[in-house]
Parts: sequence; C-alpha cells; structure tokens
Amino acid sequence: MVPADQGGGVMRADLLAASIDGLDEALAAVDAFDQALAAGLLRPQPARAAGLAELAAAVAGTPLAARVAEAAEKAAAGAAGEDHFVALAAARSALLGSVHDALTARVEEATGRPAGGATAPAAGGQQALNVLAAARSWLSDLARCGWRGIDHDVVAGSSQIVSAMLPDPALRRLASLLDGFAAELAASCPGAALERVPARRWGDLWSRGLLLTLPGAAGAPATGTATGRLLPLGVDLQEHATAVQAQVHAVFEPADGAAPLLVRASVSAPKPDTVVGAGLWQLLRPHMSLLAAVSEGRSMDLVGMPVTAEGDLLWSDQYARQGEPADAFSTARVALPTATGPATAPLDRHPARIAVPVLLEGYAAEQGDEGLTFTLAGQRLAVDTDRVPSAGPLTPEAVTASVACIGLLRWDAGVFGVQPLAVETTVRKKPVAVQAGAWAGGTADKAGVKAEKAATDAAAVLRERAGRLLRK
Repeated sequence: MVPADQGGGVMRADLLAASIDGLDEALAAVDAFDQALAAGLLRPQPARAAGLAELAAAVAGTPLAARVAEAAEKAAAGAAGEDHFVALAAARSALLGSVHDALTARVEEATGRPAGGATAPAAGGQQALNVLAAARSWLSDLARCGWRGIDHDVVAGSSQIVSAMLPDPALRRLASLLDGFAAELAASCPGAALERVPARRWGDLWSRGLLLTLPGAAGAPATGTATGRLLPLGVDLQEHATAVQAQVHAVFEPADGAAPLLVRASVSAPKPDTVVGAGLWQLLRPHMSLLAAVSEGRSMDLVGMPVTAEGDLLWSDQYARQGEPADAFSTARVALPTATGPATAPLDRHPARIAVPVLLEGYAAEQGDEGLTFTLAGQRLAVDTDRVPSAGPLTPEAVTASVACIGLLRWDAGVFGVQPLAVETTVRKKPVAVQAGAWAGGTADKAGVKAEKAATDAAAVLRERAGRLLRK
C-alpha cells in the first residue's frame, strides 16, 4: 500500500512485525510431531512419544480432540493404524491452518483491504477408492519407518500407485504430489545417512498427501464464471528441473459493477532441464494469451471464464480477448486497495500458501548482511530477491534502486517478507517500470532475444534427438 499523503491507503508495517498470540505455541506442537515422524512411529522413543502428546494437547477442546488423543496414544505404543495416522495428519494440518488464518487476518489488518471469504467449499466427487487406499497404505508405511528409516525399497512402493493414478484427471493432483515426494525421498536414501532432515517440508507433504487420499478430498473444486475486465499486476514464475509454472496475479472487475476481486491464472508445462531463463516462456505462451497481455501492459476482457471460489481462473483463451492498455502500477494504486481477497480451500490453509499482492511506496531500500530490506515508517520488511526469476529484465539491482514495488507479501521462517513482481525506478529523471514477466509474451530486449535463441536451439536439438530415438 502507499502512504496516505500520496493518495492511497496506509500499509501498517508495524502490524506485520508484531507478535501473534498462540502462533509460536502452534508451530512448536507441529515441530514436536515432525521430530517424532522423522524418527519413525513404529517404535517411538519416550522423547518422541512426548511430541505426539504435545500435538494431541494442542487440539484439545476441538472436534478432533478425542480421535487425535487416541491416535497419539496408539502411535506412542507403536500400534497405530491408517485411521490413526489420518487423525494425526488432520491435527497437524489444523494447527497450520490456524496459523494461516491468524497470519491472513494480520495481513488484512495491515493492508486495510476488504476481507475475503473465510473458507471455500470443499472439493467433491468420487475417485477410485482402491488406489486411494493403496496410497494411504504407502504413506502409513513411511510414517512407521520415519525419515531416518527410509530406504529405496520403501520409497519404490509409490511407483505403481502413481502410475495407476495418472490416467485419471481427478487424481493427477495427488499423483503429482506423491511422485514429487517419492523423488525427494529417493534422492535422500538411505535416511539414516542424512545430515539434516527437512522435517517441516516432508511433514507437510506427508500430511497433505494422506488427507488427499480421503474420498472426495482431491476432487475438482466448485466453479462459477467470471465476466468483466482483468487487470494484470505481475507474474510469479516457478521453475523446477522438470516443470515450470507461471501464475499471473490480477485484479478482476466484474461487468455487473460488483466489488473488484483478487484472482490468479496459472499455466504449467513439463520441461527438459536444458531449457532455462527466458526460454521458459516458449513452453508456456501457446497455452495462455494472458502472458502476451502482461508483456504489452494490456487488460483482458473475460466472458464466462470459469473461476473457483479460491479465485483461480481456469484459463481458456476462448473466454478471453485482448483489452485496452492497463498499466500495472496504475492498477495497483487505484484498484488493488479495494479488491477483495478470495476464500481459501480447507486443505490450502497453510502459511506457505500466503501470497498477497501489495503495492509498496515511500520506502528506503538497504542491502545488508542478511539481504535486501525495505524500511517503511521505521519498520524493516525483508525482500526475497532469490524469487526474482532470470527469465525477465527484473534484477536484484533494479529492486534495490526502486522507488515503488508491486510484490507478493509472504511469510517464511517466522517473518513477513515481499517477493517483487515489478518495480518502478528512475532513469534519466523519468519513472520506468520493470516487470518480472515483461518477456512473457516476447521481447525485443537484447538479453531476452539472446536467451530465447539459446532456448530455441536447445529445444531443436532435443526434438532431433527424440525423433532419432523414435526412428530406432
């Protein structure tokens, strides 16, 4: 948000730095359970059994209390079954969900933005129960072994399950999670030799996967339709060795004059590890015309675009056409302060999912030993320049020299920080906007053209090699 003397709302940066009652205690209970899970629940030691009891105590007085208390007792005795592991995963997810809700409420208070819906409707639909049961059995075996006890034989138990899930579109979300989780575990085998266990991350993947095996949990979310004007704010590019995703954050103005909404539109594609940098856009452009609109600084007119209660546009170019020019910073100054945030699906209530678009102005940027920070009204806000992709002209240096920033407010390692999506800086006494997604739809920038050509050459080599293999 911007200072009041510049005509906008006020970012209460002091609220972002203030403590939240009960947050540390909830995270401590999660950490205690994660340590028990790392050691394994087949024959837990007394110290690890105490972690199970701490998790149960943290949800006492809730509807989960009785089931979790029983599950903790059974697990401490080394006699837990699949239903008990599900109860423990539910308790862990509920605690992190409460952390998510508290942090989200603090963000709404700090930004002064209208609150969105509390919780989106749960997904529906039925999936193949036998495959889900197999996945639940594998995840239960992992819990018994613990991360210190995993080996290749245990991890390999997921391969047939994932293969059976992939043909069913309703199960691909869970299949992708299990496949990626198994790959991380396989790369870390044997667990006994690990110097450090990523207990929180693997605990997240384990509990989320286990809950998604419950019938209906992994079904498609309920959707409505969106008709109106879409005003892009910026692109969050997420890259992995075998996949890439671009997520466009935007403000949607309904045609019926209703309050503007914060929405997202995502496109993903598999990729070879040789395609990096600006070449990533070549994989994504054919699937989403919105990327060109971001590059050109234009809005999009939507008619009947499917949208979930969580604010995710299920993008299809047939429901969109190019609109008028729309500057991202003008959108951030005029439309963003009044935009309502979306609801959150029950299983998505996790602090890592927090990514709230904000406009920052009137700050002082400072590069220190702990990285770049913005100081607003005497409060320091961490800037995560590591998330700035190399597939665009935005650089850490441009962020440091900026006078305004559109970013995603996130929470990590106990503090709030901002991930830059676009900045305004001054060049020859004139304001210039630099977008992380400026090359998404194509570019005449010399560095961008060079990177695109390198990616094109790499893709051509890969196609030629693939063709040669097929001919053989």
